[in-house]
Amino acid sequence: MSTLLENLGALGTRVTPCNAKPLAKDADFVLYWMIAHRRTHYNFALDRAVGWARALNKPLLVFEPLRVGYPWASDRLHAFVLAGMRDHQAHFEDRRVLYYPYVEPSAGAGKGLLAELAKRACLIVTDEFPCFFLPRMVAAAARNVPCRMEQVDSNGLLPLRATTRTFLTAHSFRAFLQKVLPEHAAHQPRKDPSADPRLSTRSLLPREIRRRWPPASPALLAVEPRALARLPIDHSVGVAELPGGDGAGRARLRLFVRSKLTDYAGARRLPEQDGSSKLSPYLHFGHVSVHEIFLQVKRAEGFGLDQLSPRRGAREGYWPSSASAAAFLDELVTWREIGFNMCHTRSDYHAYASLPGWAKATLANHADDPRPHRYSLAALEAGRTHDPIWNAAQMQMVREGWFHNQLRMLWGKKILEWSASPKAALKAMVHLMGKYSLDGRNPNSWTGFFWVLGRYDRPWGPERPIFGKVRYMTSQSMARKVPLENYVARYTESP
Repeated sequence: MSTLLENLGALGTRVTPCNAKPLAKDADFVLYWMIAHRRTHYNFALDRAVGWARALNKPLLVFEPLRVGYPWASDRLHAFVLAGMRDHQAHFEDRRVLYYPYVEPSAGAGKGLLAELAKRACLIVTDEFPCFFLPRMVAAAARNVPCRMEQVDSNGLLPLRATTRTFLTAHSFRAFLQKVLPEHAAHQPRKDPSADPRLSTRSLLPREIRRRWPPASPALLAVEPRALARLPIDHSVGVAELPGGDGAGRARLRLFVRSKLTDYAGARRLPEQDGSSKLSPYLHFGHVSVHEIFLQVKRAEGFGLDQLSPRRGAREGYWPSSASAAAFLDELVTWREIGFNMCHTRSDYHAYASLPGWAKATLANHADDPRPHRYSLAALEAGRTHDPIWNAAQMQMVREGWFHNQLRMLWGKKILEWSASPKAALKAMVHLMGKYSLDGRNPNSWTGFFWVLGRYDRPWGPERPIFGKVRYMTSQSMARKVPLENYVARYTESP
C-alpha cells in the first residue's frame, strides 16, 4: 500500500483534510464528490480519488450533483453544467469508474443523498473552491458524514496554500509569483487519470439509492428544453449560445491557441472582434483546467519553465514568449489567481468593509454628491440608461451570458456613478453578473467588482464628484480608444 500511496503524497498543500474522521478501509468504494473542478482531464482532485481507489483496491464512484436551490439558478447556468455532465458520462463509459450524475427535480430533493453514499464510502474526495456557497457546503457536509473527507485544490498554477499573505496589488503578487511559479507549475495533474488500467472494476450504484435519487435522465443531459422547463429554476434567463462542457471548452482552447493567440495583445481590446479567449466560463465551471491552458500556450510558444526568471514584479520580460502570449499569461496567471488569493485568505473578500482604507474614505467623503443620473436595478438589468455603450455591454451579457473584457471595468464604473451609494453599486454588480454571466460567482468577479471601488488600485487625481480619488472612466474616452459603432448597433437592436 505504501508504494501505491506515492502519488497521494505528491499533491502536498493542495490536499486539505475537512474532518478528523477515520478512513473506512472495508467500505465499498472511494467517492469523488465533483462540485467545482467539473472535468475529467488535468484535475488534481480526480487524480487524488484515483490514487486512493488504487491504494485501497476499491472501485471509484464519481458523484456529480446539481442542485436547483443555488442563487440565480437558471436555464443558462443549468444548461452549461448539464453539458459537462453529458461529456463526463460519455468519458467514463469506457473507464473503470462509475459515474453518477444527479440533478435535483425539486428544491431539497437531494437532501440526504451524500450522507447515504458516505455510509458506503471509504472516504470522500471533493473539490476546494474558495468562493460562492461551496466552502460552507463542504464544511457542513464534512461535519455530518461518517468517514474521512478531504478537499483538493485544482484551482490554479499556484496552490491556494502556497502563501498565507493577502496580496493587495498586482505588482506585489506578480513579484511573488515570479519567484515561486516555476516550482509549482512543474507539478501537473495527469491528463486522463481515470484511464488508469489498474483501477478496480466499477461498482454498481446501490438499488435503494438509484430508486430514491434517480440519475439525471438522457433528456436532461441532452439539455432538451422540455426537460429544463420542468425544473423549478429561472426560465427567464435563457440558454447561452456558448456551449458548455469539457469538449466545448477544450475545443475553444485549441481554437484560441491555434488562431487567436498571435493577435491577442491587440485584438482583445476590440469589442467588434472575436479576439478574447472566452475561456472564463469554462474555467469558472471547471470544464477546462488552467494547467492545460498553460501547457498548450507554453508548447505553442516553445519555452520551458527553466527559462523563467524573476523580474521584481514587472510584466515585461518574465515570459520568454511573444508579446501577445505574455499579455494572455499575465491575465491568466496574475490577474486570475490574485482573486483566488483574496478569496482564500480573507473571509470578508465580498464585504464592502474589505476595501482599502483610502478608497472607503474618499467614497464616504463623496457619499452626498449629487448623482445627475440614477437608475434602478430593473433599469440597469434591462439596459435602459442614457449611455448606449453601457447598454450594449449589458445587453451582450443578458443575451449571450458573457460580455467583452474591454468593457467590464467601464460597466462597473458607470454603475458606481449611477447608484445611490457605493454599497448599492456593489450589490447591483453582484446581482447582474451572478444572474446573467456564465463566468460570474467567481473570485475573478469579486476582483472586478472591488477594482471598480478601489481594490488593487491607488488614489487617482484630480478628485472628482462621486468617485473622489477612485479611478474614473467615461464612455466617451472608451469610444475614442476603440471603435464601438458596430458593437453598439449589434447589441442595442432587437435580437
